[in-house]
Order: sequence, then C-alpha cells, then structure tokens
Amino acid sequence: MKPGGRRAIYPGSFDPVTYGHIDLIKRALGMFDEVIVAVALHTDKKPLFTVKERIHLIEDSVRGLKDVFVEGFEGLVVDYARKKKASAMIRGIRMLSDFEYEFQMALTNRKLADNIETIFLMPHESYSYLSSHLIKEVAALNGDVSAFVPERIVAALKKKFNQ
Repeated sequence: MKPGGRRAIYPGSFDPVTYGHIDLIKRALGMFDEVIVAVALHTDKKPLFTVKERIHLIEDSVRGLKDVFVEGFEGLVVDYARKKKASAMIRGIRMLSDFEYEFQMALTNRKLADNIETIFLMPHESYSYLSSHLIKEVAALNGDVSAFVPERIVAALKKKFNQ
C-alpha cells in the first residue's frame, strides 16, 4: 500500500459473488486506495462453494480492477481488519431489511475496534434486490442467472447443480 494510503476490507461469504457485490467493490475503490475482499471461512450459512472456489470466482470476477485483493479469513472481522491495517469495513445495504442487522453488527464492531469505521454502501438500484441466496435458488431450478452474475459463475453454478 502507498504511504498514507487507505485500505478497506469488504467482508462476506460471497457464495457466489454477484454483480451487486462487484458494484460495491468498484464504489469502494473510488474511496480507498486498496480494497480487500475478505471471504469468510466459517459462516453460519451452509455455503455451496468452498472458500477456495469462492476466492477463485471473485478473483476472476474482479480481474482488471487494480488494487483489489481477495483473501480468506477466519475469526472476528475486526481482528482481520486490524491485521490488514484497514481503516474501514465496507458493508452493503440492499433494502431496509438489511439495515437493522448491519447496524447492530456495525455497533458491535465499533465496540470491539473503535478505530475501524463501517461504511454502508448501496449498490446500483438495478442490483438492489440481488442476493447470493436468491441466485442459488434460481440456478438450482435451472433458471437463467446470467443477468445477475458473471459468466464464469453461471458455469460454476451449473456444474454444482449438475445441469
């Protein structure tokens, strides 16, 4: 990182990454010198893709975006942010229903690490309804998800669902 540069992490499960996630990564790059997409190793959600698969799919999806890095992490996100010397965590807010959970998490993280800010970003409205869960549901039923995720992810979903 450049001296005096600012780094943000964008933590999540990204199972799989969507155009909404990619939009937020690009928005974060407009505010920070570096963005680390931090893929959670342990999640309460039952991921379809392994951490290694998710990292590779994200790397493929952000290829060409300078100063974006993708890594797996485990443990508390604030500990990971400290380790990476990040000044902020990026969190996406799609709908009002996301806000209560995200706000609660941000306040908890602030108590744990008050020097790391949580920045809420909204994706472009054309992606505001997207969720990885919804994408997986549509793909499992052999629906066309090509408008929601990059082609490599469409292929990976088809492979997972043996289509």
